[in-house]
Amino acid sequence: MNTEDLVALLATQAEPVDQGMAKRRFAVSLLAAALGSLLLMKGLFGLRPDLSSAAQTALFWAKFALPACISIGALVVTQRLSRPGVVAGKAWLGIGAPVVLVWIAGAILVGTAAPEDRSLLILGISWRSCPFNILLLSIPGFAAVFLAVKGLAPTNLRLAGAAAGLLASSVATMAYCFHCPEMSPAFWSIWYILGMGLVAAVGAVAGPKLLRW
Repeated sequence: MNTEDLVALLATQAEPVDQGMAKRRFAVSLLAAALGSLLLMKGLFGLRPDLSSAAQTALFWAKFALPACISIGALVVTQRLSRPGVVAGKAWLGIGAPVVLVWIAGAILVGTAAPEDRSLLILGISWRSCPFNILLLSIPGFAAVFLAVKGLAPTNLRLAGAAAGLLASSVATMAYCFHCPEMSPAFWSIWYILGMGLVAAVGAVAGPKLLRW
């Protein structure tokens, strides 16, 4: 069989690529991640008792905005890395920018606080459990996002796995905000970021095995 015959055979009954398939896969996976994390949070930890009053403050929504902004950046990066041979490029800035901003806010807060208050601003009352709670709440989203990514044939499996893990954990952290009583940017800048980073690290380790196609 010559080259022309082979090309003609491969092209027989070929159909156009569905350009909206990736968006639909991620929409379904993110919906499953959000619902799964919310249900798990409510069942395991419960809503914070003062949620109605806390939700009326700008500080609460600033806390929520941190993982929300990271999730947007992680979604863009994950979508790009899910395609064969595509690199994330400047899309990483969408993840780095909110992290740097909360680090700056936390540093300013601690730097201007009285010395005796600094420990509480950094550690809060839940620093020991916070990262692991985020890790636990990320399980539904981790499974859903990994399924979406695997179906799109990524090639850089480790990096795609890390991005998928970060996407799942940022969604889980948004759900966790409705339970977590901590209201200090210095706390979020360490323990929220650490929790999301743990899941990203798990994704990087699991990517080569779970995303192989």
